[in-house]
Amino acid sequence: MSLDPAVGRSPLTMAAWNELTSDREQMSSTTLRQLFADDPQRPEEFSIEACGIFADYSKNLVTTSIMSHLVQLATESGLRTHIDQMFLGERINTSEDRSVLHVALRAPAGSTLMVDGVNVTDEVHEVLTHMGAFARTIRSGEWKGITGERIRNVVNIGIGGSDLGPVMAYEALRAYSDRDLTFRFVSNVDSADFVEATRDLEPAETLFIIASKTFTTLETMTNARSARHWLLSTLHTPASGQTESDVISRHCVAVSTNAAKVTEFGIDTQNMFGFWDWVGGRYSMDSAIGLSTMIAIGPKQFNDMLRGFHDMDEHFRTAPFAENLPVIMGLLAVWYRNFFHTQTIAVLPYSQYLKRFPAYLQQLTMESNGKHVRLDGSTVETDTGLIYWGEPGTNGQHSFYQLIHQGTTLIPVDFIGFGRTPTPLGNHHDILMSNIFAQAQALAFGKTAAEIAAEGTAADVVPHKVMPGNRPSTVLLAEMLTPYRLGTLVALYEHSVFTQGSIWGIDSFDQWGVELGKVLAQAIIPELESPEQPRLTHDPSTNALINRYRALKNAAE
Repeated sequence: MSLDPAVGRSPLTMAAWNELTSDREQMSSTTLRQLFADDPQRPEEFSIEACGIFADYSKNLVTTSIMSHLVQLATESGLRTHIDQMFLGERINTSEDRSVLHVALRAPAGSTLMVDGVNVTDEVHEVLTHMGAFARTIRSGEWKGITGERIRNVVNIGIGGSDLGPVMAYEALRAYSDRDLTFRFVSNVDSADFVEATRDLEPAETLFIIASKTFTTLETMTNARSARHWLLSTLHTPASGQTESDVISRHCVAVSTNAAKVTEFGIDTQNMFGFWDWVGGRYSMDSAIGLSTMIAIGPKQFNDMLRGFHDMDEHFRTAPFAENLPVIMGLLAVWYRNFFHTQTIAVLPYSQYLKRFPAYLQQLTMESNGKHVRLDGSTVETDTGLIYWGEPGTNGQHSFYQLIHQGTTLIPVDFIGFGRTPTPLGNHHDILMSNIFAQAQALAFGKTAAEIAAEGTAADVVPHKVMPGNRPSTVLLAEMLTPYRLGTLVALYEHSVFTQGSIWGIDSFDQWGVELGKVLAQAIIPELESPEQPRLTHDPSTNALINRYRALKNAAE
């Protein structure tokens, strides 16, 4: 398939962009109060359901005409061709000349997706089978540590997508996890992360999953070497005739593609779980990177999560844009970013289990679309990317909602809620959910000075209590958070990100922006560790900071 000329084209050249510019000017003279007064049927027109997720986006600053022009923008940008290219394995990650095939990670067994003459779904299911067999040995107690004890603790060591995905999924699906097993996650190279994660664990009962594609990632391998030392300092008894590799092979497994480095570390390559260069880290939670998730919830429920991913994939691939939930979500993000100049979107899950979901979305969205050039390398002519952030449930209401309601910055909101909870307790869930509906209502319609004065409020206090309203939100509702539902939610945001990037004409799948700092750090490390004063050749500020750090470090000694 040849590249559609529209893909990567500046959106400013598209007819729909001009229409939307006019739409934005017209929206300045109306409000959500007025829009609902003029059309009480808005909830029916501006709602959509896909894969068990119902989205009410009627409280957004849109009209029928605006949505039509947004869909037109998606069409003019070549989104349909771009979607097809991804699902066919075309090399749409242009700066790295790679396919983008996280959708292959959840394709059903027996399906076909060819890349360079190889059916990658066969390879995916080989790894899934390997993962399943290993997970069962841990969950059943069949797998024993070097002293014969069963594994009771699983510690995932990774960073970026190798941490954010697994820890988010574990917290989200904790209600479905094996409570006889303890799961910990280490990512930060700060020693506190490793020390606190392992402080109360028994080495004889602990398994480390070391997740690094190249097995050279600085933070991950620093923590991995500390894990190796932690294990060997207790479990390596030369008198027993066991080698260090004997110990490590029973207490460490690898998610990697570098067999030589894995072997050098002491891990049996039979316990190495591979993945591919067409999977970006932030899209990898349903690959071997999700091994800790599979151990926690079991292979069957992990497969249910994959089925949720796949169902949303198929909806995104086949549904018309006007009825396509990820496309609608992506278009709304573009609408606010480019025509209202908003910089952030708050994602507010009313589920404590989703407490790490906003953090997961930060990497997914901001690493994907934080770009300043288009696919052809030319500088973008519009804003790209949004800052995604949030906290779960009513916690945020007692923290930052004040700014959303009465601040001077427009912050669109995605609320996420469920009809039932896997952990019911009295009327907690009804109270929790009442707050979603109340907050969305308050954001949209606010409270006028006249309404506040009519309640008998003192005149000098009235201005302080005015709620401007006209603050947009989308409410996503589903029956209950399950492994299947988590898959649909993550895929929904993945494809929303793809939609945004396609319209902006950028490469949503590289991440060169994270590389420079890592390279510079490698040069600085020996300057910090050197016992002798190093000759520093950085800028004056960096030189001064290094010298200050060395003085502080040496003072402690």
